[in-house]
Amino acid sequence: MSSGSSVAQISETLRSEINRYSPGQKLPSNRALVDRFHVSPVTVSRALAALAAEGLLVTRPGAGTYRADRPAVPAPPGDTSWQQVALAVEGPEGPDAAPRAVDATGVLASFAAPPPGVIPFNGGYLHPSLQPRDAMAAALARAGRRPGAWDRPPIEGIAELRAWFARETGGPAGAVSAAHVLVTAGGQSALTTALHALAAPGSAVLVESPTYPGTLAVARAAGVRPVPVPVDADGVRTDLLAEAFAATGARVFFCQPLFQNPTGAVLTAERRREVLAVARAAGAFVVEDDFSRRLGHTSGPPLPPPLAADDPDGTVVHMASLTKVTSPSLRVGALVARGPALQRLRAIQVVDTFFVPRPLQEAALELVGSPAWTRHLRAVAAGLQQRRDAMAAALRTHLPQAVPYTLPHGGYHLWLRLPDGTDEAGLTSAALRAGVAVSPGRPYFAAEAPGPHLRLSFAETAGVEEVDEGVRRLAAAFAEEG
Repeated sequence: MSSGSSVAQISETLRSEINRYSPGQKLPSNRALVDRFHVSPVTVSRALAALAAEGLLVTRPGAGTYRADRPAVPAPPGDTSWQQVALAVEGPEGPDAAPRAVDATGVLASFAAPPPGVIPFNGGYLHPSLQPRDAMAAALARAGRRPGAWDRPPIEGIAELRAWFARETGGPAGAVSAAHVLVTAGGQSALTTALHALAAPGSAVLVESPTYPGTLAVARAAGVRPVPVPVDADGVRTDLLAEAFAATGARVFFCQPLFQNPTGAVLTAERRREVLAVARAAGAFVVEDDFSRRLGHTSGPPLPPPLAADDPDGTVVHMASLTKVTSPSLRVGALVARGPALQRLRAIQVVDTFFVPRPLQEAALELVGSPAWTRHLRAVAAGLQQRRDAMAAALRTHLPQAVPYTLPHGGYHLWLRLPDGTDEAGLTSAALRAGVAVSPGRPYFAAEAPGPHLRLSFAETAGVEEVDEGVRRLAAAFAEEG
Protein backbone atom coordinates (compact mmCIF):
# COMPACT_ATOMS: atom_id res chain seq x y z
CA MET A 1 0.00 0.00 0.00
CA SER A 2 1.41 3.40 -0.93
CA SER A 3 1.53 6.19 1.65
CA GLY A 4 -0.86 8.22 -0.52
CA SER A 5 -3.49 5.50 -0.53
CA SER A 6 -2.94 4.92 3.22
CA VAL A 7 -3.61 8.58 3.98
CA ALA A 8 -6.80 8.54 1.92
CA GLN A 9 -8.05 5.31 3.51
CA ILE A 10 -7.33 6.43 7.07
CA SER A 11 -9.00 9.79 6.43
CA GLU A 12 -12.09 8.07 5.03
CA THR A 13 -12.29 5.67 7.99
CA LEU A 14 -11.97 8.43 10.58
CA ARG A 15 -14.41 10.62 8.67
CA SER A 16 -17.01 7.85 8.86
CA GLU A 17 -16.43 7.51 12.62
CA ILE A 18 -16.45 11.21 13.51
CA ASN A 19 -20.02 11.14 14.83
CA ARG A 20 -18.97 8.73 17.56
CA TYR A 21 -17.31 11.67 19.28
CA SER A 22 -18.99 14.65 20.86
CA PRO A 23 -17.93 18.14 19.75
CA GLY A 24 -14.69 18.93 21.56
CA GLN A 25 -14.06 15.30 22.54
CA LYS A 26 -10.51 14.03 22.21
CA LEU A 27 -9.71 11.36 19.60
CA PRO A 28 -7.32 8.46 20.24
CA SER A 29 -3.66 9.44 20.33
CA ASN A 30 -1.46 9.35 17.26
CA ARG A 31 0.38 6.37 18.74
CA ALA A 32 -2.91 4.49 19.08
CA LEU A 33 -3.82 5.26 15.47
CA VAL A 34 -0.37 4.10 14.31
CA ASP A 35 -0.93 0.78 16.06
CA ARG A 36 -4.47 0.47 14.75
CA PHE A 37 -3.72 1.11 11.08
CA HIS A 38 -0.16 -0.32 11.00
CA VAL A 39 1.28 2.75 9.29
CA SER A 40 3.94 5.30 10.09
CA PRO A 41 3.39 8.35 12.36
CA VAL A 42 3.87 10.59 9.32
CA THR A 43 0.98 8.87 7.52
CA VAL A 44 -1.31 9.32 10.54
CA SER A 45 -0.34 12.98 10.84
CA ARG A 46 -1.15 13.58 7.18
CA ALA A 47 -4.55 11.91 7.52
CA LEU A 48 -5.42 14.01 10.58
CA ALA A 49 -4.20 17.16 8.82
CA ALA A 50 -6.52 16.39 5.91
CA LEU A 51 -9.51 16.13 8.23
CA ALA A 52 -8.46 19.29 10.07
CA ALA A 53 -8.37 21.10 6.73
CA GLU A 54 -11.98 20.01 6.20
CA GLY A 55 -12.93 21.56 9.53
CA LEU A 56 -13.80 18.22 11.14
CA LEU A 57 -10.89 18.09 13.60
CA VAL A 58 -8.81 20.52 15.64
CA THR A 59 -5.22 19.68 16.54
CA ARG A 60 -3.70 21.21 19.66
CA PRO A 61 0.08 20.80 19.86
CA GLY A 62 1.05 18.91 22.98
CA ALA A 63 -2.56 18.13 23.87
CA GLY A 64 -3.94 15.98 21.06
CA THR A 65 -6.60 15.96 18.37
CA TYR A 66 -10.26 16.82 19.02
CA ARG A 67 -13.51 16.81 17.13
CA ALA A 68 -14.31 20.34 16.01
CA ASP A 69 -16.91 22.17 18.08
CA ARG A 70 -18.81 23.24 15.00
CA PRO A 71 -18.85 21.11 11.87
CA ALA A 72 -17.80 22.90 8.75
CA VAL A 73 -20.69 24.15 6.64
CA PRO A 74 -19.92 24.24 2.92
CA ALA A 75 -20.28 27.68 1.41
CA PRO A 76 -22.96 27.95 -1.27
CA PRO A 77 -21.49 27.66 -4.76
CA GLY A 78 -20.99 30.88 -6.67
CA ASP A 79 -22.05 31.52 -10.25
CA THR A 80 -18.97 31.28 -12.45
CA SER A 81 -20.86 30.84 -15.71
CA TRP A 82 -19.79 34.35 -16.81
CA GLN A 83 -16.22 33.06 -17.14
CA GLN A 84 -17.14 30.99 -20.19
CA VAL A 85 -17.62 34.20 -22.15
CA ALA A 86 -14.51 35.92 -20.80
CA LEU A 87 -12.26 32.92 -21.48
CA ALA A 88 -13.58 32.41 -25.01
CA VAL A 89 -13.34 35.99 -26.30
CA GLU A 90 -11.01 36.14 -29.29
CA GLY A 91 -7.93 38.32 -29.19
CA PRO A 92 -6.82 40.74 -31.88
CA GLU A 93 -5.63 37.81 -34.00
CA GLY A 94 -9.23 37.03 -34.88
CA PRO A 95 -11.20 33.80 -35.22
CA ASP A 96 -8.40 31.94 -37.01
CA ALA A 97 -6.09 32.17 -33.99
CA ALA A 98 -5.22 29.06 -32.02
CA PRO A 99 -7.88 28.07 -29.46
CA ARG A 100 -7.41 29.51 -25.98
CA ALA A 101 -8.57 26.34 -24.23
CA VAL A 102 -5.79 24.20 -22.75
CA ASP A 103 -6.16 20.43 -22.92
CA ALA A 104 -4.01 18.83 -20.21
CA THR A 105 -5.61 15.37 -20.55
CA GLY A 106 -2.53 13.68 -21.98
CA VAL A 107 -0.28 15.13 -19.28
CA LEU A 108 -2.64 14.41 -16.40
CA ALA A 109 -2.93 10.78 -17.51
CA SER A 110 0.69 10.20 -16.47
CA PHE A 111 -0.05 11.57 -13.00
CA ALA A 112 -3.23 9.58 -12.42
CA ALA A 113 -2.61 7.19 -9.51
CA PRO A 114 -4.42 3.89 -10.15
CA PRO A 115 -6.75 2.59 -7.43
CA PRO A 116 -5.21 0.27 -4.82
CA GLY A 117 -4.41 -3.14 -6.27
CA VAL A 118 -4.18 -1.90 -9.85
CA ILE A 119 -0.82 -2.49 -11.55
CA PRO A 120 0.52 0.80 -13.02
CA PHE A 121 1.56 0.26 -16.63
CA ASN A 122 0.68 3.92 -17.29
CA GLY A 123 3.31 5.59 -15.07
CA GLY A 124 6.15 7.84 -16.09
CA TYR A 125 8.39 7.79 -13.01
CA LEU A 126 10.50 5.25 -11.17
CA HIS A 127 9.04 2.92 -8.57
CA PRO A 128 10.08 3.99 -5.04
CA SER A 129 12.38 0.96 -4.85
CA LEU A 130 14.35 2.36 -7.80
CA GLN A 131 14.52 5.93 -6.51
CA PRO A 132 17.64 7.07 -4.58
CA ARG A 133 15.58 8.17 -1.60
CA ASP A 134 18.26 7.83 1.06
CA ALA A 135 20.82 9.55 -1.14
CA MET A 136 18.38 12.37 -1.95
CA ALA A 137 17.54 12.88 1.72
CA ALA A 138 21.23 13.04 2.61
CA ALA A 139 21.92 15.43 -0.29
CA LEU A 140 19.06 17.70 0.78
CA ALA A 141 20.35 17.78 4.35
CA ARG A 142 23.89 18.64 3.22
CA ALA A 143 22.55 21.23 0.78
CA GLY A 144 20.64 23.05 3.51
CA ARG A 145 23.89 23.55 5.44
CA ARG A 146 25.87 24.90 2.49
CA PRO A 147 26.99 28.54 2.85
CA GLY A 148 24.49 30.74 1.07
CA ALA A 149 22.11 27.84 0.40
CA TRP A 150 19.08 30.01 1.15
CA ASP A 151 20.30 33.08 -0.72
CA ARG A 152 18.91 34.06 -4.08
CA PRO A 153 20.69 32.05 -6.79
CA PRO A 154 21.99 33.46 -10.06
CA ILE A 155 19.18 33.74 -12.62
CA GLU A 156 20.84 31.17 -14.89
CA GLY A 157 21.46 28.72 -12.03
CA ILE A 158 24.37 28.07 -9.70
CA ALA A 159 27.67 27.88 -11.55
CA GLU A 160 28.70 24.40 -10.41
CA LEU A 161 25.41 22.82 -11.50
CA ARG A 162 25.53 24.56 -14.87
CA ALA A 163 29.08 23.25 -15.34
CA TRP A 164 27.91 19.71 -14.51
CA PHE A 165 25.13 19.86 -17.12
CA ALA A 166 27.64 21.23 -19.65
CA ARG A 167 30.00 18.28 -19.06
CA GLU A 168 27.09 15.84 -19.34
CA THR A 169 26.12 17.34 -22.71
CA GLY A 170 29.58 16.44 -23.97
CA GLY A 171 31.25 17.32 -27.25
CA PRO A 172 34.80 18.53 -27.92
CA ALA A 173 36.58 20.05 -24.94
CA GLY A 174 35.13 23.45 -24.19
CA ALA A 175 32.47 23.22 -26.93
CA VAL A 176 29.67 23.29 -24.37
CA SER A 177 30.40 25.33 -21.27
CA ALA A 178 28.50 26.54 -18.24
CA ALA A 179 27.90 29.79 -20.11
CA HIS A 180 25.59 27.89 -22.50
CA VAL A 181 23.42 26.38 -19.71
CA LEU A 182 20.22 27.63 -18.09
CA VAL A 183 18.97 25.61 -15.09
CA THR A 184 15.23 24.92 -15.25
CA ALA A 185 12.55 23.44 -13.00
CA GLY A 186 12.57 20.07 -14.76
CA GLY A 187 11.97 18.98 -18.33
CA GLN A 188 8.38 20.16 -18.71
CA SER A 189 9.36 23.66 -17.63
CA ALA A 190 12.25 23.59 -20.10
CA LEU A 191 9.91 22.53 -22.89
CA THR A 192 7.42 25.29 -22.09
CA THR A 193 10.17 27.90 -22.03
CA ALA A 194 11.65 26.63 -25.31
CA LEU A 195 8.41 26.68 -27.29
CA HIS A 196 7.41 30.10 -25.95
CA ALA A 197 10.84 31.47 -26.82
CA LEU A 198 11.40 29.94 -30.25
CA ALA A 199 7.97 29.60 -31.92
CA ALA A 200 5.86 32.58 -32.94
CA PRO A 201 2.17 32.41 -31.94
CA GLY A 202 0.11 30.92 -34.75
CA SER A 203 3.12 29.27 -36.40
CA ALA A 204 3.73 25.57 -36.98
CA VAL A 205 6.02 23.43 -34.84
CA LEU A 206 7.13 20.08 -36.25
CA VAL A 207 6.90 17.11 -33.88
CA GLU A 208 7.63 13.43 -34.17
CA SER A 209 4.62 11.20 -34.75
CA PRO A 210 3.84 9.69 -32.34
CA THR A 211 5.25 11.93 -29.62
CA TYR A 212 4.99 12.74 -25.92
CA PRO A 213 1.46 14.15 -25.24
CA GLY A 214 2.93 16.87 -23.02
CA THR A 215 4.62 18.34 -26.08
CA LEU A 216 1.32 18.62 -27.91
CA ALA A 217 -0.33 20.20 -24.87
CA VAL A 218 2.44 22.77 -24.41
CA ALA A 219 2.44 23.64 -28.12
CA ARG A 220 -1.30 24.21 -28.23
CA ALA A 221 -1.26 26.17 -24.99
CA ALA A 222 1.45 28.40 -26.50
CA GLY A 223 -0.78 29.08 -29.50
CA VAL A 224 1.29 27.12 -32.03
CA ARG A 225 0.25 24.25 -34.31
CA PRO A 226 1.98 20.87 -33.85
CA VAL A 227 2.55 19.25 -37.26
CA PRO A 228 3.41 15.53 -37.20
CA VAL A 229 6.41 13.95 -38.93
CA PRO A 230 6.36 10.11 -38.86
CA VAL A 231 8.90 8.03 -36.92
CA ASP A 232 10.09 4.56 -37.87
CA ALA A 233 12.50 2.14 -36.19
CA ASP A 234 15.47 4.41 -37.06
CA GLY A 235 13.91 7.59 -35.72
CA VAL A 236 12.24 10.48 -37.50
CA ARG A 237 11.81 10.16 -41.28
CA THR A 238 14.21 12.86 -42.46
CA ASP A 239 12.84 12.87 -46.01
CA LEU A 240 9.42 13.77 -44.63
CA LEU A 241 11.01 16.25 -42.21
CA ALA A 242 12.41 18.24 -45.12
CA GLU A 243 9.02 18.20 -46.82
CA ALA A 244 7.29 19.36 -43.63
CA PHE A 245 9.68 22.30 -43.23
CA ALA A 246 9.07 23.33 -46.84
CA ALA A 247 5.28 22.96 -46.61
CA THR A 248 4.75 24.75 -43.29
CA GLY A 249 7.55 27.29 -43.00
CA ALA A 250 8.14 26.00 -39.46
CA ARG A 251 11.19 27.20 -37.58
CA VAL A 252 11.15 24.61 -34.77
CA PHE A 253 11.36 20.82 -34.74
CA PHE A 254 10.89 18.99 -31.41
CA CYS A 255 12.44 15.54 -31.15
CA GLN A 256 13.62 12.85 -28.74
CA PRO A 257 16.58 11.19 -30.50
CA LEU A 258 17.30 8.74 -27.66
CA PHE A 259 14.70 6.11 -26.60
CA GLN A 260 11.90 8.18 -28.08
CA ASN A 261 8.64 8.41 -26.17
CA PRO A 262 6.61 6.37 -26.96
CA THR A 263 8.30 4.22 -29.63
CA GLY A 264 11.68 3.70 -27.93
CA ALA A 265 13.47 4.41 -31.24
CA VAL A 266 17.05 5.70 -31.29
CA LEU A 267 17.96 8.10 -34.09
CA THR A 268 20.63 6.46 -36.28
CA ALA A 269 23.98 8.12 -36.97
CA GLU A 270 23.03 8.86 -40.58
CA ARG A 271 19.74 10.44 -39.62
CA ARG A 272 21.37 12.47 -36.85
CA ARG A 273 23.46 14.17 -39.52
CA GLU A 274 20.43 14.56 -41.79
CA VAL A 275 18.26 16.13 -39.07
CA LEU A 276 20.86 18.82 -38.45
CA ALA A 277 21.43 19.41 -42.17
CA VAL A 278 17.69 19.70 -42.89
CA ALA A 279 17.14 22.08 -39.97
CA ARG A 280 20.09 24.27 -40.93
CA ALA A 281 18.83 24.48 -44.52
CA ALA A 282 15.42 25.58 -43.20
CA GLY A 283 16.93 28.12 -40.80
CA ALA A 284 15.18 26.29 -37.97
CA PHE A 285 15.88 25.16 -34.42
CA VAL A 286 15.96 21.55 -33.27
CA VAL A 287 14.65 21.23 -29.71
CA GLU A 288 16.31 18.04 -28.44
CA ASP A 289 14.59 16.44 -25.47
CA ASP A 290 17.26 14.18 -23.95
CA PHE A 291 14.95 12.98 -21.15
CA SER A 292 16.20 9.35 -21.11
CA ARG A 293 19.98 9.93 -21.22
CA ARG A 294 20.42 8.29 -17.78
CA LEU A 295 17.95 5.45 -18.38
CA GLY A 296 20.11 3.17 -20.52
CA HIS A 297 19.96 -0.54 -19.71
CA THR A 298 22.87 -2.62 -18.44
CA SER A 299 23.48 -4.66 -21.61
CA GLY A 300 22.84 -1.85 -24.08
CA PRO A 301 25.47 -0.47 -26.46
CA PRO A 302 27.26 2.82 -25.76
CA LEU A 303 24.87 5.75 -26.10
CA PRO A 304 25.36 8.29 -28.88
CA PRO A 305 26.16 11.80 -27.67
CA PRO A 306 23.44 14.44 -27.69
CA LEU A 307 22.85 16.29 -30.95
CA ALA A 308 23.98 19.44 -29.14
CA ALA A 309 27.46 17.98 -28.56
CA ASP A 310 28.51 18.73 -32.13
CA ASP A 311 26.56 21.90 -32.89
CA PRO A 312 28.72 25.03 -32.63
CA ASP A 313 26.23 27.15 -34.57
CA GLY A 314 23.32 26.88 -32.12
CA THR A 315 20.88 24.92 -34.29
CA VAL A 316 20.12 22.60 -31.36
CA VAL A 317 18.43 23.70 -28.15
CA HIS A 318 19.14 20.84 -25.76
CA MET A 319 16.87 19.81 -22.87
CA ALA A 320 18.08 17.65 -19.96
CA SER A 321 16.50 16.63 -16.67
CA LEU A 322 17.31 14.77 -13.47
CA THR A 323 13.68 14.04 -12.67
CA LYS A 324 13.11 10.80 -14.59
CA VAL A 325 16.10 9.06 -13.05
CA THR A 326 15.47 10.24 -9.48
CA SER A 327 12.04 11.34 -8.28
CA PRO A 328 9.07 13.28 -9.66
CA SER A 329 9.74 15.90 -6.97
CA LEU A 330 13.39 16.54 -7.88
CA ARG A 331 12.42 18.96 -10.59
CA VAL A 332 15.80 20.14 -11.82
CA GLY A 333 16.74 20.28 -15.48
CA ALA A 334 18.60 22.40 -17.98
CA LEU A 335 18.42 24.11 -21.35
CA VAL A 336 21.62 24.30 -23.40
CA ALA A 337 21.69 26.89 -26.18
CA ARG A 338 23.88 29.46 -27.88
CA GLY A 339 23.63 33.01 -29.13
CA PRO A 340 20.47 35.13 -29.10
CA ALA A 341 18.34 32.02 -28.52
CA LEU A 342 19.93 31.57 -25.10
CA GLN A 343 19.17 35.18 -24.21
CA ARG A 344 15.55 34.73 -25.31
CA LEU A 345 15.22 31.55 -23.24
CA ARG A 346 16.69 33.30 -20.21
CA ALA A 347 14.29 36.24 -20.57
CA ILE A 348 11.24 33.98 -20.88
CA GLN A 349 12.22 32.00 -17.78
CA VAL A 350 12.88 35.13 -15.73
CA VAL A 351 9.47 36.54 -16.62
CA ASP A 352 7.69 33.25 -15.93
CA THR A 353 9.38 31.90 -12.79
CA PHE A 354 12.38 34.10 -11.82
CA PHE A 355 14.68 31.14 -11.01
CA VAL A 356 14.84 27.59 -9.68
CA PRO A 357 14.98 27.55 -5.84
CA ARG A 358 18.58 27.47 -4.70
CA PRO A 359 18.19 24.71 -2.06
CA LEU A 360 16.88 22.38 -4.76
CA GLN A 361 19.80 23.20 -7.05
CA GLU A 362 22.27 22.69 -4.21
CA ALA A 363 20.64 19.33 -3.37
CA ALA A 364 20.88 18.21 -7.00
CA LEU A 365 24.56 19.16 -7.07
CA GLU A 366 25.20 17.26 -3.83
CA LEU A 367 23.43 14.21 -5.24
CA VAL A 368 25.25 13.97 -8.59
CA GLY A 369 28.58 14.60 -6.86
CA SER A 370 28.19 11.82 -4.30
CA PRO A 371 29.48 8.23 -4.59
CA ALA A 372 25.85 7.09 -4.33
CA TRP A 373 25.08 8.62 -7.74
CA THR A 374 27.05 6.10 -9.79
CA ARG A 375 25.67 3.21 -7.74
CA HIS A 376 22.15 4.51 -8.29
CA LEU A 377 22.59 4.74 -12.07
CA ARG A 378 23.81 1.14 -12.16
CA ALA A 379 20.85 -0.02 -10.08
CA VAL A 380 18.37 1.80 -12.35
CA ALA A 381 19.98 0.33 -15.48
CA ALA A 382 19.70 -3.19 -14.09
CA GLY A 383 16.22 -2.73 -12.66
CA LEU A 384 14.75 -1.30 -15.86
CA GLN A 385 16.33 -4.01 -18.00
CA GLN A 386 14.91 -6.75 -15.77
CA ARG A 387 11.45 -5.25 -16.03
CA ARG A 388 11.75 -4.74 -19.81
CA ASP A 389 12.79 -8.36 -20.34
CA ALA A 390 9.98 -9.58 -18.11
CA MET A 391 7.41 -7.53 -20.01
CA ALA A 392 8.66 -8.66 -23.41
CA ALA A 393 8.62 -12.32 -22.30
CA ALA A 394 5.14 -12.00 -20.81
CA LEU A 395 3.81 -10.41 -24.01
CA ARG A 396 5.22 -13.24 -26.11
CA THR A 397 3.54 -15.75 -23.82
CA HIS A 398 0.21 -14.15 -22.95
CA LEU A 399 -0.46 -11.54 -25.66
CA PRO A 400 1.46 -12.40 -28.85
CA GLN A 401 -0.99 -10.47 -31.04
CA ALA A 402 0.23 -7.17 -29.53
CA VAL A 403 3.56 -6.55 -31.23
CA PRO A 404 6.15 -4.23 -29.62
CA TYR A 405 7.36 -1.53 -32.01
CA THR A 406 10.91 -2.21 -30.89
CA LEU A 407 12.68 -3.66 -27.86
CA PRO A 408 14.65 -0.62 -26.69
CA HIS A 409 17.90 -0.92 -24.77
CA GLY A 410 16.95 2.05 -22.62
CA GLY A 411 13.96 3.90 -21.30
CA TYR A 412 11.01 2.54 -19.38
CA HIS A 413 8.21 1.59 -21.76
CA LEU A 414 7.15 -0.54 -24.73
CA TRP A 415 4.98 0.69 -27.60
CA LEU A 416 2.51 -1.91 -28.86
CA ARG A 417 0.81 -2.04 -32.24
CA LEU A 418 -2.61 -3.60 -31.72
CA PRO A 419 -4.55 -5.55 -34.35
CA ASP A 420 -6.60 -3.37 -36.70
CA GLY A 421 -10.08 -2.78 -35.41
CA THR A 422 -9.09 -2.90 -31.74
CA ASP A 423 -11.00 -0.35 -29.67
CA GLU A 424 -8.26 1.44 -27.71
CA ALA A 425 -10.67 3.15 -25.32
CA GLY A 426 -12.63 -0.05 -24.72
CA LEU A 427 -9.46 -2.05 -24.10
CA THR A 428 -8.12 0.61 -21.72
CA SER A 429 -11.35 0.50 -19.69
CA ALA A 430 -11.43 -3.32 -19.71
CA ALA A 431 -7.80 -3.40 -18.55
CA LEU A 432 -8.60 -1.14 -15.62
CA ARG A 433 -11.48 -3.42 -14.63
CA ALA A 434 -9.03 -6.32 -14.82
CA GLY A 435 -6.62 -4.53 -12.49
CA VAL A 436 -4.01 -2.97 -14.78
CA ALA A 437 -3.75 0.67 -15.92
CA VAL A 438 -2.43 1.28 -19.46
CA SER A 439 -2.02 4.30 -21.74
CA PRO A 440 -3.99 4.34 -25.01
CA GLY A 441 -2.07 5.41 -28.08
CA ARG A 442 -4.37 8.10 -29.46
CA PRO A 443 -3.10 11.00 -27.26
CA TYR A 444 0.41 10.48 -28.68
CA PHE A 445 -0.61 11.57 -32.18
CA ALA A 446 -0.99 15.20 -33.27
CA ALA A 447 -3.34 14.18 -36.09
CA GLU A 448 -5.13 10.97 -37.07
CA ALA A 449 -3.48 7.83 -35.72
CA PRO A 450 -2.40 5.17 -38.27
CA GLY A 451 -3.84 2.42 -36.11
CA PRO A 452 -4.56 1.36 -32.52
CA HIS A 453 -1.68 1.33 -30.04
CA LEU A 454 -0.92 1.01 -26.34
CA ARG A 455 2.03 2.31 -24.35
CA LEU A 456 3.05 0.03 -21.47
CA SER A 457 5.42 1.47 -18.87
CA PHE A 458 7.32 -0.79 -16.51
CA ALA A 459 9.03 1.97 -14.51
CA GLU A 460 6.54 2.14 -11.64
CA THR A 461 6.14 -1.61 -11.19
CA ALA A 462 7.53 -3.28 -8.08
CA GLY A 463 9.44 -5.95 -10.03
CA VAL A 464 9.30 -8.73 -12.57
CA GLU A 465 6.49 -10.63 -10.81
CA GLU A 466 4.21 -7.62 -10.96
CA VAL A 467 5.11 -7.06 -14.61
CA ASP A 468 4.13 -10.63 -15.51
CA GLU A 469 0.89 -10.38 -13.56
CA GLY A 470 0.06 -7.08 -15.26
CA VAL A 471 0.45 -8.59 -18.73
CA ARG A 472 -1.73 -11.54 -17.67
CA ARG A 473 -4.45 -9.11 -16.63
CA LEU A 474 -4.08 -7.17 -19.87
CA ALA A 475 -4.43 -10.40 -21.87
CA ALA A 476 -7.62 -11.18 -19.97
CA ALA A 477 -8.96 -7.71 -20.81
CA PHE A 478 -8.00 -8.21 -24.46
CA ALA A 479 -9.92 -11.48 -24.52
CA GLU A 480 -12.93 -9.77 -22.92
CA GLU A 481 -12.96 -7.08 -25.61
CA GLY A 482 -12.02 -9.59 -28.34
